[in-house]
Amino acid sequence: MKLQLGVLASGRGSNFVAIDDNCNSGILQARVVCVISDIENAPVIEIARKRGIPTFYLNPKEYAGKKSYNKAIIEVLKLHGVQLVVLAGYMRIIDDVLIDAFPNAIMNIHPSLLPSFPGLHAQLQALEYGVKYSGCTVHFVDKGKVDTGSIIIQAIVPVLDNDDEDSLSARILKKEHVIYSEAIKLFAQHRLRLTNDSRVVRILAPKKFNPR
Repeated sequence: MKLQLGVLASGRGSNFVAIDDNCNSGILQARVVCVISDIENAPVIEIARKRGIPTFYLNPKEYAGKKSYNKAIIEVLKLHGVQLVVLAGYMRIIDDVLIDAFPNAIMNIHPSLLPSFPGLHAQLQALEYGVKYSGCTVHFVDKGKVDTGSIIIQAIVPVLDNDDEDSLSARILKKEHVIYSEAIKLFAQHRLRLTNDSRVVRILAPKKFNPR
């Protein structure tokens, strides 16, 4: 059975497209069953609609607060049988009620080598600090501060002397499109194990085929 993915996105949806393409090609044994956005005219909504994926715009202003808004998100995700929640450029902080509904089953991707440069404008932070290498990180979402969840997989890119925020972002984005699907594949194969303190993710070796 294919892993059922629910995507939360606020923008252009390039990571969503890369993931959905890999689902459709068979690289991922998974299927995007719904896309939810907090932005009414977000490009990701139209892209998902054209791909025949159920889309939902949930306006945060129509809810009493963060908790009730996240409960509405949970209702949509549960209705579609979502097993893994994928944040793809989702620009809202996830409430504890959503984390409790999907424990260790919410992933995010961040354009830096966490724990360095969390939060907004990570690429610019890296340039201003003068690092020689940057990259991206797929991690589980936890109840800590922003971008504090257990790290699943990372990819590294060089920072060039003539880089600006746009050029570094573009180089990192190419890696994002690769490793997000890799992390989802590991989850689908039940190869991710959290240590007892839920801090470190261990990647298990693939099971050997036994013909008997």
